[in-house]
Amino acid sequence: MNRKLVLASFLLLSSIISIAQPNRWQQRVKYTMNIDMDVKTNRFTGKQSLQYTNNSPDTLNKVFYHLYFNAFQPNSMMDARSRELGKIRVGRGQDWDGRVRDRILNLTPEEIGYQKIQSLKLNGVAQNFQTKETILEVKLSKPILPGQTVTFDMEFEAQVPLQIRRSGRDNPSTGVRYSMAQWYPKMCEYDYEGWHPTPYVAREFYGVWGDFDVTIKIDKNYVLGGTGYLQNPNTIGYGYEDPGAKVTRPAGDKLSWRFIAPNVHDFMWAADPEYKHLVRRMPNGTTIHVLYNYKENDPRNDTAWNEVADAAVTVLPFIEKTFGPYPYKQYSFIHGGDGGMEYPMGTLLVGPGLGTVFHEWMHTWYQMLMGTNESLYAWMDEGFTDWATHLVSAYYRDNVTRKRLASNPAGLKRLDSLANILPKEQYGSYQSYFGLVKSGLEEPLTTHADHFNTNAAYGSAAYSKGAVFLEQLGYVVGAQVRDKILLEYYKQWRFKHPNVNDFMRIAEKVSDMKLDWYKEYFVNTTKTIDYGIDSLWEENGATKIRLRRIGKMPMPIDLMVEYRDGTKELFYIPQFDMFGEKPVEDSTVPRFTQEPWKWTHPEYVFEVKKKINQIKVVEIDPSYRMADLERRNNRLEIPGAN
Repeated sequence: MNRKLVLASFLLLSSIISIAQPNRWQQRVKYTMNIDMDVKTNRFTGKQSLQYTNNSPDTLNKVFYHLYFNAFQPNSMMDARSRELGKIRVGRGQDWDGRVRDRILNLTPEEIGYQKIQSLKLNGVAQNFQTKETILEVKLSKPILPGQTVTFDMEFEAQVPLQIRRSGRDNPSTGVRYSMAQWYPKMCEYDYEGWHPTPYVAREFYGVWGDFDVTIKIDKNYVLGGTGYLQNPNTIGYGYEDPGAKVTRPAGDKLSWRFIAPNVHDFMWAADPEYKHLVRRMPNGTTIHVLYNYKENDPRNDTAWNEVADAAVTVLPFIEKTFGPYPYKQYSFIHGGDGGMEYPMGTLLVGPGLGTVFHEWMHTWYQMLMGTNESLYAWMDEGFTDWATHLVSAYYRDNVTRKRLASNPAGLKRLDSLANILPKEQYGSYQSYFGLVKSGLEEPLTTHADHFNTNAAYGSAAYSKGAVFLEQLGYVVGAQVRDKILLEYYKQWRFKHPNVNDFMRIAEKVSDMKLDWYKEYFVNTTKTIDYGIDSLWEENGATKIRLRRIGKMPMPIDLMVEYRDGTKELFYIPQFDMFGEKPVEDSTVPRFTQEPWKWTHPEYVFEVKKKINQIKVVEIDPSYRMADLERRNNRLEIPGAN
């Protein structure tokens, strides 16, 4: 299909989607950028034309831009914060990010990063602006009215910092020359809560939805990859050319790479003269690009990166069925960065490990499509992604790895031992969350990402507790209902900026339950779950069972009773504030729904219509999905008669 037709169809689809979704206004941007990179000085000049549409009901008297590269200068906020965290001992080590440590403090003038704004005009009129480290504050000569579209024209100069965090150059661990993330002056988001000029201290990001048209002029020996669709593949080559096309490069020492990216909220690229480019074209029209720094005489490197490409082809149908269709026509897995970092239509990867590959790709759904404010809702980004990653990894394990190990009994045994752990794929997240609670470092998930007291607490909260939130939601509403919630969340909120309340309302509508209590306890507080079996006794030929709520967070209870004849019964006790009950999840075990448990009452008694000597085991939450801190009091085995 003609590229212009594809782009027009995509934009039309995007407009239809935006109309069908919840009606909350959001700002809109359209970037046109021309970049000229000097690979000898590691500096580039840029011209940026930004059309900005104020869809808010507010008159804007100022705007803010992010200048991320300015964080990589001695005594910056990022530098000071890292060194301060390094003074904190967590476990056996210092709490700072090992990639940052005190490295920024020691950067030379040629190694620092910077973005210098040389001029800025609003509709042709020069503006007054002030650089405040990683934030540019612009006091407008004329306000932007509600519904008005204006154009900002900017000229700037930048120096790419030595690779320290996410973006940068010459990372010795990868050999990649340029990882260009957070590389351009980026308009801050303005939403219903106002401006978000969040300084670049450590994490996270929030961007305005819009369209990008980016031309990068660089040494002709460099190969690029990143966000967007390359518009001039047959004058570039390097594996991007149309099948059968003859590559005709223009004369000169540089090539101009032009990318267009519709309906995204950021733009990333990377460049290296030794990139090797793999391409996989899928039947649904999606093209997978893999670019990696070629290491001579190491066939394992080629094998590993080829596996990345093949794995992407294998898992995409499962991802789309489970989480929603991938809406773009390409995705790029690019060797670069300092770990793994997600961006629209692409990710930077320090290596070809599939766990990281799947994690960064799943960020497409939980951040690149549902563009939450990561600073405020990092757990909705990292936690949802981690939960989804475990499912994708399990799918790959069962459909690829298991087949490879068919002739290796020892390998299969190890694989099965991991697969049988409860709650299966999410086991590691539960253990990490439990460790966080027991460490005494836990803070509520409502904590701003940059404001956690420790990096350790942030990591376990955002990634692990966030993943537990979703798995445990399946315990509350039923796993199949939870899966329907996620698909409806995708349907209603893709290409928008959902927050936790938006997600919870989707969950309530799909489940037909009240779930505000779940968010209130598990997100807004650090209260924990602990239920125990208190006692059993017999009355009139039936068994009474008393349960006790020891922790402060109330939950519904699944209690399994196993009898000596091998039969089982499930007794389901809804949480009073749910005003509903989850559907039966396992039709092979009879379920008996009890009266709801009121959170004001620490004890609950119900009856099993069999004698106590007929009971073998009583267990709270046999699925292990409830994040109960003390499992030892959840199970009671009743001795048989001598």
